[in-house]
Amino acid sequence: MGGLEIRELEAFLVLAEELHFGRAGERLYVSQSRVSQLLRSLEHRIGAPLVARTSRRVSLTPLGERFLAGLRPAYDRLSATVEAAQDAARGIGGVLRVGFQCTAHDYLTGAIALFEQRHPGCTVEIVEIPLADPFGPIRRREVDAAVVLLPVEEQDLVLGPVFSRQPLTLAVSARHPFASRASVTAEDLAGTPLIGVHDVAPTYWRRAQAPSHTPGGVPIPAGPVVKTLQEGLSLTAADRGAMLLCRSTAEYHDRRRSIVFVPVEGLPDSFLGLVWRRIHGPSRARAFAETFTSARPGAES
Repeated sequence: MGGLEIRELEAFLVLAEELHFGRAGERLYVSQSRVSQLLRSLEHRIGAPLVARTSRRVSLTPLGERFLAGLRPAYDRLSATVEAAQDAARGIGGVLRVGFQCTAHDYLTGAIALFEQRHPGCTVEIVEIPLADPFGPIRRREVDAAVVLLPVEEQDLVLGPVFSRQPLTLAVSARHPFASRASVTAEDLAGTPLIGVHDVAPTYWRRAQAPSHTPGGVPIPAGPVVKTLQEGLSLTAADRGAMLLCRSTAEYHDRRRSIVFVPVEGLPDSFLGLVWRRIHGPSRARAFAETFTSARPGAES
């Protein structure tokens, strides 16, 4: 490969995802000028531009699109091969930080126990991550992997095992008209504001947690937005809006007398998924995903 530098490839892959030199530099922990330097070196090595740059936007050239399509799977295979060799040489050790949203699912805690049994040299720390920022802690390397609510469409993250298929419930104040009902339909949501998630999270993810329309196309009023589950539950108890939650989270918080959890018919089920960084993701995270998969009864994927 003529002395090809892996750092140049990583810079191109991250830039292709971000389409912004500054954000690419932040993810790679280098300056914006260093990203430009790495890209220029790669383009010189190839002999043609891979990225089109103007004062307002960054985009891939047609050659850059083809190069990305071939490079991504090759880079992933190369990374997996190197990490597998590292694991075989030194074993899995150190500290694995696993984030979770809402509640620590029983399956998660069981997988952690099995992982520590299989890898006694590695300790797992569990970290709660904000409802409104499912992917930020992973990108900032505050956690190595995280269990988050689906959907996940982030190109820089790997979506591993998917589990915990759950029907949705609607959290409402005990004073709300729905509180006395055995269930509500998705179309009933048009009559009450839904508490949403702060815009730190991507739009597609926020819309999945608090849809703007019923399946029939009727608008759903937007309620206040929150950063944490506890904020949402407090606003629900104050009758400031209703909040969609999976059944297991509802059952965990069902001790609150001020909130009633009503099953919702006609909405897609909720899922959880384990995610980690695609580039520079720790081998411990991949090993944990393997344990997660093998420990999971009735796997959904």
